Amino acid sequence: MNIYDFKVNDINGKEVSLDQYKGKVLLVINSATHCGLTPQYKALQALYDEYKDKGFEILDFPSNQFMNQAPEDNDGIKSFCELNYQTTFPQFSKINVNGKQADPVFKYLKAKAPNEYRNPKHQQGILSRIFFGTKIKWNFTKFLINREGVIVGRFSPSFKPEEIKQYIEVTI
Repeated sequence: MNIYDFKVNDINGKEVSLDQYKGKVLLVINSATHCGLTPQYKALQALYDEYKDKGFEILDFPSNQFMNQAPEDNDGIKSFCELNYQTTFPQFSKINVNGKQADPVFKYLKAKAPNEYRNPKHQQGILSRIFFGTKIKWNFTKFLINREGVIVGRFSPSFKPEEIKQYIEVTI
């Protein structure tokens, strides 16, 4: 099994096979519209603009699991992102990323990439790693996937998109 075996619903509720992204470099994120990290959308869009013509895609999966920071329905999320951050990368229907109701895509991502790169400026202690384990810890966790569908990096929410650029460069 790999990332391309999954089907998900896009932000409009239409089923999409991730198979359509074969051969592309992917950055899969879980997001929220009312989080302190929401301004990362601006930098994510800048990455997308810079690399989309080189076979790069950002796949955005909104989640309301962390302190109800994505309370809108899918239409509201889409409008918020387009109006406030001019996002043009693919967005998908709001999902859960942890727990029994976690979306299968995120169950797969967490199982295949249990350890994340942490921003050295925001190191988390061992208790955090023990407490959370492989769970998604917060909004804007990012998974970088190469053209063969292999996860080459999992980045903590504190990793800013522009700090991931160096990893994208070697993957593209």
